[in-house]
Amino acid sequence: MGGKPGPERAARARDETPDEVLDRNTGELLQELRVTITGVQVLFGFLLTLPFSSRFGDLDAFATTLYVITLMATALSAVLLIAPVSYHRVVFRHRAREALVRDGNRLLVVGLALLLLAVVSAVLLVLHVVLGTGAAVAGGAVVGVVGLTTWYLLPRRALGSRG
Repeated sequence: MGGKPGPERAARARDETPDEVLDRNTGELLQELRVTITGVQVLFGFLLTLPFSSRFGDLDAFATTLYVITLMATALSAVLLIAPVSYHRVVFRHRAREALVRDGNRLLVVGLALLLLAVVSAVLLVLHVVLGTGAAVAGGAVVGVVGLTTWYLLPRRALGSRG
């Protein structure tokens, strides 16, 4: 049959009803969003204050570009990570829990990818200003590799080892 298991298959595997699976999945999704959104909000708040600091005007073109990339990645990540909450409110009591879980998962995955871009570019920006471009690229690369490895490669490897 292939594809991802739906709530019916998951329910049989865990001796739950499909509704219980969807309720549990929704709870897990919302808890993951709670954890993630705090970091995004802190980063976004910090980025919004930077242009009003005295040294912001001294940034070179590279640092300004990094700032814009960081700001936009953080803003988009925040929008995507908050979207499942709005989605839930719109579909609440309309028996659309399966769509909420499916679409919320997609929004969370893309939002996390943008968050990783935001974190890497924030590290690049700060290290560029403090230590120079070489150190910034090295530090950003380390954060990027660790993020990609822990957020994406390890989970994929775990899925591959289940076979």
